[in-house]
Amino acid sequence: MFTKRPAISLSLIILLLSSLTACANNPASKNLEQTFAADPQLKQNPANLGEKVANTKPQNQPIAELPADFPTEIPRYPNAQLQEVTSTLPVTNTRWFTPDSADKIQNFYKQQFQDNNWQLLDQPDRQTGNLEARLNDLKVTVASVPTQNPGVTEFTIQYLKETPQTTAETTPSPTTEATPEVAATPTPQETSAPDATILTGTSLTFSDINKTPKELRSFVTELGELGVLTPAKTGKTDDNTTVFEPNKVITKREFARWLMAANNQIQANQPAKQMRLANESSQPTFQDVPRTDPDFAAIQGLAEAGIIPSQLSGDNTALLFRPDAPLTREQMILWKVPLDTKLTTSGATFDAIKQTWGFQDTFKIEPKALKAVLTDFQNGDASNIRRVFGYTTLFQPKKPVTRAEAAGTIWFFGTPTEGISAKEALKVKNQSSSTQN
Repeated sequence: MFTKRPAISLSLIILLLSSLTACANNPASKNLEQTFAADPQLKQNPANLGEKVANTKPQNQPIAELPADFPTEIPRYPNAQLQEVTSTLPVTNTRWFTPDSADKIQNFYKQQFQDNNWQLLDQPDRQTGNLEARLNDLKVTVASVPTQNPGVTEFTIQYLKETPQTTAETTPSPTTEATPEVAATPTPQETSAPDATILTGTSLTFSDINKTPKELRSFVTELGELGVLTPAKTGKTDDNTTVFEPNKVITKREFARWLMAANNQIQANQPAKQMRLANESSQPTFQDVPRTDPDFAAIQGLAEAGIIPSQLSGDNTALLFRPDAPLTREQMILWKVPLDTKLTTSGATFDAIKQTWGFQDTFKIEPKALKAVLTDFQNGDASNIRRVFGYTTLFQPKKPVTRAEAAGTIWFFGTPTEGISAKEALKVKNQSSSTQN
């Protein structure tokens, strides 16, 4: 009995194979063949038994795309994902994430710039992680900072084509700003660029003060009486009044003039804090502000004092001042804060600005303005941003400043404990005049 079983089993196997061969086209045999067929996924991804199969899912793709005109000269960091692209012409800002350290990013770009004949505008700043370089008319700023997420570093690449023709015309100009106060064409008795040497120091009362936002109205009134502000036009209007045009965008030349005058008049009793107007023998710092410019003394004086970034302060890209371009918020803070208090020397990073101010658009701020913005926060109740813009989670650094906002900024100089306002300076001035009379 036992000897017959192998023979029977072998016979059954032969019979089964014969049936499959004979009925190859039979549907039932097809199903049987598929049942014993190898798993196709195993064919495509063979793996040894017991061995962990590698995850073949693709990595996350960047959530933004580079602009079509992204300069090919700018090196691409190999281990980074693009997160966001913003553009406020002529400046474009790209934001990236990488698991690498800020030092590694900085060293990579420094080496790439040196190998490709870029001009390093300054040595990398260890505190801010900023690196600036220039190739012909292309200026690039790489700023890298650690984030609160362990193992993730955020860095930005900001670039612009900087040529003599590159101005802020892409931003609404003061003469085309859609406000009720803007005059289309000045009359022969009016000019749009008042002579600072004539008007600064003249006490003025403005007929359109009611058009000023109420939060800023007293600032404009007191600065006007103190003789710091200049009217929007020289001479008188048709109804023989002096207009301020508070909601008109202010130019860089106007703010430079006001800033110099306000600092010196409000702090008239503190000679150590006075700034000097440039004299006629000064070598012009900016190519577009010659000695013949009506505001040369103020603009050149601020540059020589290190308030306005220039070649004198180590910014070799600041060849042009563009005096008639609109003043932006970040420029206003960059110029004003050093006259209030000593700039912070460390910790001025994009992350620090987010944690303190809570601005959603921190990455849009020019890296060179970070110290001023952070220091302004640390100045407490004397903060220019708080005084002028109130509570906000958007700084809008490239937004043009109005004449009323500029007045609010220069109304007070110093810290909460050691500061002085235009109101206090006006009181002292009036008391002095009464004593002399």
